Amino acid sequence: MDSFLGLDATILARIQFGFTVSFHFIFPAISIGLASYLAVLNALYLWKRDATYLRLFNFWVKIFAISFAMGVVSGIVMSYQFGTNWSGFSDKAGPVVGPLMAYEVLTAFFLEAGFLGIMLFGRRKVGPGLHMLATLMVAVGTAISATWILSVNSWMQTPQGFAMNEAGQFVPEDWWAIVFTPSFPYRLAHTLTAAYLTTAFIVGGTGAWHLLRGHGHNPGVRTMFSMAMWMIVVTAPLQVMVGHEHGLNTLEHQPVKIAAMEGHFESHPDGAPLILFGLPDQAAGEMRYEISIPHLSSVIFGLGWTGAMEGLDVVPDAEEPPVAVIFWSFRVMVGLGFLMVGAGLWGLWARWRGALYATPMLWRAMVAMGPSGLVAVIAGWITTEVGRQPYVVYGQLRTADAVSPLGASAVGWSLVAFVVIYFTVFGAGVVYLLRLMTKPPELDEREGPDEGPIRTAGLTPHQMVEDGQLGDGQAGTGRGDPRPAE
Repeated sequence: MDSFLGLDATILARIQFGFTVSFHFIFPAISIGLASYLAVLNALYLWKRDATYLRLFNFWVKIFAISFAMGVVSGIVMSYQFGTNWSGFSDKAGPVVGPLMAYEVLTAFFLEAGFLGIMLFGRRKVGPGLHMLATLMVAVGTAISATWILSVNSWMQTPQGFAMNEAGQFVPEDWWAIVFTPSFPYRLAHTLTAAYLTTAFIVGGTGAWHLLRGHGHNPGVRTMFSMAMWMIVVTAPLQVMVGHEHGLNTLEHQPVKIAAMEGHFESHPDGAPLILFGLPDQAAGEMRYEISIPHLSSVIFGLGWTGAMEGLDVVPDAEEPPVAVIFWSFRVMVGLGFLMVGAGLWGLWARWRGALYATPMLWRAMVAMGPSGLVAVIAGWITTEVGRQPYVVYGQLRTADAVSPLGASAVGWSLVAFVVIYFTVFGAGVVYLLRLMTKPPELDEREGPDEGPIRTAGLTPHQMVEDGQLGDGQAGTGRGDPRPAE
């Protein structure tokens, strides 16, 4: 068998897709949450006319624009891999997956692209009402985009609503069943909440950084930190509850994945323990150096103290996913989730004591936790996708049958090229984002993006009022008299 550094083409293609989607995933996780945050900031500014919210909008809209652009670029690269590395999947699942991906472009992407320019550059050109609408539409577009992508992924996890034709292809029979699979609501809620929580920690970590740098007098710094801590104290416990419900749904439809996540190599007819720590030995079918709490896993999954849970011993070896990867990625995600809940409660306690802006230890913790949401979403994605193996469409299409007929060396060298290019290009983008975040929102910050496009068509009456060239009474007349109002 052809190999590259001892790995076959299927493993290399999986590594390449995992690498590229991990890079891609962090940018939508930021942009989905930031788009909603910007809509809230803009609405608060229009409601209260407090310039602090406008300064924060101008501060974060630059970061959003860069994140959005990098997310689009990295997403386009991923789509090409369906044809290059996964032609078997494209051929067999294309009749179902293709239309769903097209709907994402036709609805969400066009909506975002249509209003993005107005959101970035249009405040002084179209007026506050339309600018607010554009900002809201961008936020809605990011959520719709996530909805379609998660619909695709949920169908691959819990496929239904299809038939197989004579060519071995999945053909749609019931689009409602395809879009709304049993796992779809849980995945959508879990992922969107994760995006908002990720953004809250990025915003809170940025605010904490500036507080540690002595910028506590800056109202923008104080406001962003306070808003982030409110968001965390609400969404972190909510995410734990949503994740629990998602786990119950996974136990119903993908019990093998749950067995791997829990590290249950053996079935437990009288109550399964919750394994806190251990070293999975899949070859031997056992958990070494196990530290566990008896019966607690069964209790958590609502089966009672003596509820039976099946282990991997009832699954053929060829049907088992890689246990070690899933076991540890799941614990990284859950561990970070509980740390997030703790950070939110700490912030709530500091606020109750009136010491939110006088607790450096909390600030340091928030700086350290700033990227925790990104780590958690990647760990969760690994748990979900690796736990589906050895299938790409669960129970229907094996990963080995979905890969393109390529040599391992071709896939291996393209993987090397991806690693070098991604770390160079997107690494530079991340460094630039961090530089933007480390500069505090200026007290007199103007709307930077508005100063970019050249006004080749002249000034609108609204712009002339803003510039002091027209009085308020003249703006609605349509007169282009550039003389100052008398």
